[in-house]
Parts: sequence; C-alpha cells; structure tokens
Amino acid sequence: MPTHPQTRIGHVHLKVSNLERSIAFYRDIMGLEVTQMYGDQAAFLGAGGYHHHIGLNTWESAGGPRPPRGTTGLYHTAFLYPDRPALARALKRALDAGVELEGAADHGVSEAIYFSDPDGNGIEIYRDRAPEDWPRDAQGNLTMSNARLDLNALLAEA
Repeated sequence: MPTHPQTRIGHVHLKVSNLERSIAFYRDIMGLEVTQMYGDQAAFLGAGGYHHHIGLNTWESAGGPRPPRGTTGLYHTAFLYPDRPALARALKRALDAGVELEGAADHGVSEAIYFSDPDGNGIEIYRDRAPEDWPRDAQGNLTMSNARLDLNALLAEA
C-alpha cells in the first residue's frame, strides 16, 4: 500500500561533535532559530516558528571525528527555499561566512547548491521550479538533469 500523498519528511536529528559550533552554523549561516536547549548536550532549531527542523546532540558524539568519506550515513539534509531570491540570500549568507561550496546544479526541476556543516554532514540548499515547468519527455515522464548552475546570476538576485 503506498504512503499517503501528503506525507512529508519532518525533521532531521544529527550527532555532532561540538554543540556550540553546530548551533552557530545552523543559526548564523543557515538562519534557523534555537527553539529549545536540552541541557548542554542537545539543541533544537527551526524556521518560521516551527518547533524544530534540526535537532543537534552530542549524546554519543562529543569530541568525535568527522566520519570518513566512503562510509554509509546521511548524504545530505535539504533545505527548501520558497523562491529564487530566498535561495540567493541563503547562498550569499553561506559564502559571506566562508563556507566552501562542494557543488551546484540545475536539475531542471530545481536549482541546488551543496556544502557541508562543521561535522561533515552534507547540506543542500535549493528551490523548486513550479511543477508545470518541470522538464518531461513525450510520455510525460520527468527528465531531470545535472546541468551547471550559474551562481553569479543567482547571487544577482540576493
């Protein structure tokens, strides 16, 4: 039986090595607000008054190393922005903070930029195009792509 069509993925909870550093990243660079602290080992951050989109904890990971490349785990957490100017402002905030970009792509259905948080957890910031603008083949199937995203043109909208 298929999942209900209105089902959405909710929040993500990350193990981090340094709680204060991670709070600073998700608050100051990603623009989330701290909604609750759970002692000195966990924090919850959200946008728009929501209770939390990201949970951060050091329960099993305080002082731990970044996971090595080539191992299993979370590939990235995706942050969906409502429009191109909002995505441009998020990109500018990341670049102004010295975040190193790892990639950027125009997928046809969306525009996406990739980087990592201080613990090596992948981050995608993106905006979707309207579904009626998604590329489709003659049979109506999606034909997503991995084309170059013009970051300068995007930043011009910040």
